[in-house]
Amino acid sequence: MNTNYSDFEKLYSAKGFHENGTLLLSELTNYLKKTAESTSPALSFIEPEEMLRYWQSWNDNTRHLSESERIQKFCTDLLSYTNHLQNPKYIGHQVSAPLPIASLMMLIGGISNNGSAVYEMGMAPTAMERVVTDKLCTKFGWDSNSGGFLTSGGTLANLTSLLAARKFKATEDIWNEGMQKPLAILVSSQAHYCVDRAARIMGLGADGIISIEVNENFCADESAIEKAYQSALVKGREVIAVVGSAPSTSTGNYDNLDALGRFANDKGIWFHIDAAHGGAAIFSGKYKYLLKGSERADSIIIDGHKMMLMPALSTAVLFKNKNHAYENFNQRAAYLLEDSVEEDWYNGAKKTFECTKTMMVLPWFILLNLYGESLFETYIDRQYDLARAFAEEINRAEDFETPARIDSNIVCFRYQFNENINAQNQQLRSYLLKHSDYYIVQTHLDGSHYLRVSLMNPLTELNHLSQLLDEIRQVVNNQKHLSNLSL
Repeated sequence: MNTNYSDFEKLYSAKGFHENGTLLLSELTNYLKKTAESTSPALSFIEPEEMLRYWQSWNDNTRHLSESERIQKFCTDLLSYTNHLQNPKYIGHQVSAPLPIASLMMLIGGISNNGSAVYEMGMAPTAMERVVTDKLCTKFGWDSNSGGFLTSGGTLANLTSLLAARKFKATEDIWNEGMQKPLAILVSSQAHYCVDRAARIMGLGADGIISIEVNENFCADESAIEKAYQSALVKGREVIAVVGSAPSTSTGNYDNLDALGRFANDKGIWFHIDAAHGGAAIFSGKYKYLLKGSERADSIIIDGHKMMLMPALSTAVLFKNKNHAYENFNQRAAYLLEDSVEEDWYNGAKKTFECTKTMMVLPWFILLNLYGESLFETYIDRQYDLARAFAEEINRAEDFETPARIDSNIVCFRYQFNENINAQNQQLRSYLLKHSDYYIVQTHLDGSHYLRVSLMNPLTELNHLSQLLDEIRQVVNNQKHLSNLSL
């Protein structure tokens, strides 16, 4: 029942925390057990308006329960109406099924609640962040002049990196004087939409985002880079950066980073790599070749919550020259930050948008120290190998096809309907969303509609994927005209 609480000593009590924590831990343990067994759908889809009505009435419908009963019901309801990423049949978006120990680290962070804008407010996480980002920089072959930090997601990380490109490569002082001359960046048309968004936020406008044509594998065509560059010059724009995708979001294929990097280096412009999804391949002896040329980059970003088995939301922003991180934002906040003759690496607010951020470094630090780099190598190899095996099975079949080579753990494919192939595959995905135990997504490539899977869960096996193909065949055979199905 609802109560007007004023006894904060009781609300903060260790006893109450233990009781509620034990209750929640039991519910989460059952959740992990059931989802890993895949006895229920990865997603039990509810229409948005129905979901809204449920939570609007939740308080009234549960007010008769005790506090512990309400907490338990809240947990049960929440987990019932979420996407179960630990389910082997979750093969949808590029979000990890986090290791439970990594998620528990966020509980520590939530309780202690130390940010890292200034050192005094986050001594331990600040030092850990330095350790983690230094290790990542070393993996990419950079020397001790490199450095980085963590921030809240790939969108913010890409924006931060491109702001650095603007500050250090534009011929005018935009930070202090404003933009007087139109600028541009070169990027593949298959790059993640947040790169486009970052450029627009920076004031480049639509004409400042110059698309590099893609090849048959939907990667930046290295023979088209100069053409894109000249296109920007014709428009009277100063090119400040080239952006490489590692990999692209739609197909999971890596741009030729070496070619992009050589071009950027030759032109004296910034080379940024959006490796939010696939940067972790640097830990793999088998697949790190996909990142060849990354040593040429001025900046690289990697998400912990994609291919590094961590909960959302954390992204590493790495700079070949660590001074670019310190000098990117040169605002003064005298009451927070003191001038320092030495490198002021331990005051995070000098380097990021965030003046406060979560203790997002804890999963990075604990996984690297408990299990070492081999954890990420094993995971990357497994998921990338699985994608290749799935694609081989698809291409052996007569009723399915893939559009491009497979670089990472993302596979696009479609059923080869005899007519209306795009509309039929779109209807097929809509049907699966509401009626299947599998959760998959979709994408458009060169005007064609494809089903798309991201193999994020290390519990997903090839037999799960084979069963998906069989299920699709059954749907098609039982209902030839998917447009007549109730979707």
